[in-house]
Amino acid sequence: MPPRNGNGNGKNGTGGPVYPNHRRRRRQRRRRDKIVARRFAIFVTLAVICGSIAAVVAAAFTSANGVLNNCDLASLKPVSIGQNSFVYAADGSLLGAIPAERNRQPVTLAGMSKWVREATVAVEDRRFYEHGGLDYEGIVRAAVKNLESGHVVQGGSTITQQLVRNLYIGNERSLERKIKEACLARKVEKGHTKDWILTSYLNQVYFGNHAYGVEAAAQTYFSKPATDLDLVEAALIAGMPQAPSQYDPFQRPNEAVRRRNEVLGAMLSAHYINRAQYDEAVASPLELTRGHIYTRIREPFFFSYVREELIAKYGANTVRGGGLKVYTTIVPRFQKLAARAIKQTLSYPNDPAAAIVSIDPKNGAIRAMTAVIPGKKKIQFNLAAQGRRQAGSSFKTFVLTDAIRQGINPDTTMYLSAPFRWQPDPTCSESVDPNCVWNVETYDNSYIGGATIHQATLRSDNTVYARLTLDVGPENVVRTARKMGIKTKLQPVASIGLGSNSVSVLEMASAYATLAAEGVYHEPMAIRKVVLPNGTVDRGAGWGISKRRRVLQDGVAYEVTKILQDNVRAGTGTGAYYGDPSTAGKTGTTTTSRRPGNEAFGTALPAAWSTRRDL
Repeated sequence: MPPRNGNGNGKNGTGGPVYPNHRRRRRQRRRRDKIVARRFAIFVTLAVICGSIAAVVAAAFTSANGVLNNCDLASLKPVSIGQNSFVYAADGSLLGAIPAERNRQPVTLAGMSKWVREATVAVEDRRFYEHGGLDYEGIVRAAVKNLESGHVVQGGSTITQQLVRNLYIGNERSLERKIKEACLARKVEKGHTKDWILTSYLNQVYFGNHAYGVEAAAQTYFSKPATDLDLVEAALIAGMPQAPSQYDPFQRPNEAVRRRNEVLGAMLSAHYINRAQYDEAVASPLELTRGHIYTRIREPFFFSYVREELIAKYGANTVRGGGLKVYTTIVPRFQKLAARAIKQTLSYPNDPAAAIVSIDPKNGAIRAMTAVIPGKKKIQFNLAAQGRRQAGSSFKTFVLTDAIRQGINPDTTMYLSAPFRWQPDPTCSESVDPNCVWNVETYDNSYIGGATIHQATLRSDNTVYARLTLDVGPENVVRTARKMGIKTKLQPVASIGLGSNSVSVLEMASAYATLAAEGVYHEPMAIRKVVLPNGTVDRGAGWGISKRRRVLQDGVAYEVTKILQDNVRAGTGTGAYYGDPSTAGKTGTTTTSRRPGNEAFGTALPAAWSTRRDL
């Protein structure tokens, strides 16, 4: 009896009977149709994927051919990110840094704490010492680690790849760049040791807050060299390159500590530290010491002078990014003594600005250059080298020098000490033009009648020196002053001997040093030597070489010096005498302010020297 259908009537959909083999064949047919449809869908999908892969492979092959043909380290110039230049005093102490566009101070691997090396390898490239530049296992491990953490804690690129990116190709995102990066990474590994690669990376990578390289980072965050970083400090720094702003310990301390602890965890997993070290480190507080080594400058006036000297020799770009080590002639102890001398003399709040320059007459080395500007703590203007003031009576020394050079005997040649009136053009009316008549008087309106040049120098007699200047010739005075060290353009006017021209303190010190050197001029020298980034001393620049020439006969210098020694002992310069008979000098002023024990005080340029070596 035929079975019943679903309606219980034993009929199929057409009213005929339904047999078991019919149902079986129908189920089999439906299964076959589903399998065919599934296989077709798979085939279509695979065809699309294969087509896409083929297109990508073709594009990659085309790009790779072009990239690999140019994957040559020798043909690539490394990207220059510069490094700071540093300026040192004569005793080796740091005067300051000339910052590069990117704050960087490279150090050797031995100049880095072992903790920062191990922390960097643990968190950035755990298999660094095992792979050949590309770490496929590391890429997979980093992906898993990042998924587990819910954020990026490890990168897939090796340290070598990151170094290649920093040095040669930048951070552009493209298939061609990735292929080139991989190729160059392999070649870097073949051409260099692992220590070289790690050292280069740690000196290049950015650690935030304008710090490039581990040394700049250590100084910026902990005010110490990289070699002194402890485990906790090294872990903090090693975790920053991945996201310097996000992990900035100054601005985001909690994120910085969390990242530090992740680095410590990576070090524990890599067996660089044990569980006890890990537990102690993760419990440590964030202890920062903001560094100022790259921003604090000692002796700013001298420092600015040295910087300008370097720029004149190397150019601004080289100085700001050249990684120079500059060793200068300045003596910190003399700097302190000079600043103290100014402050002890100018003790009133309304006192004018003042500057002191000390030069070694044997070689022109600048031993002190300092200035005090009341009411202004930070100023870029170098009063000692750039400031120009009327020299006053201290310029009489050049008139005296030229007179002796011409053969005039200062001990026997007499001049009239009396008010002097000079009118070179008799047709000029003083009522119409007051400048056509030159009236000269002494400072205190005292006169002695007949006086030798020697006597007039000790009195700083303006009337005698006005007459003497006209006799020797203003042009000759200009010529002598320039030979002795005055670089400012001088006007050969009749009043030049009374200091009407404006000059700098540095120039006056240099010119007077010529007398102390018995007539030999030495160009002022601020830099003893410059060490280039590769460690060699720049011999070709002429640093530390005394540029000298004889400009006066030694007999002329001797006679002038003898008179200026008398001036310090018994003339207007007694305020500079401290018992050493070799001290010589000449004071000068262009104001009416006076102080006890001095000829006059104001915008003055006094100059003196001594053979004593302890001054």
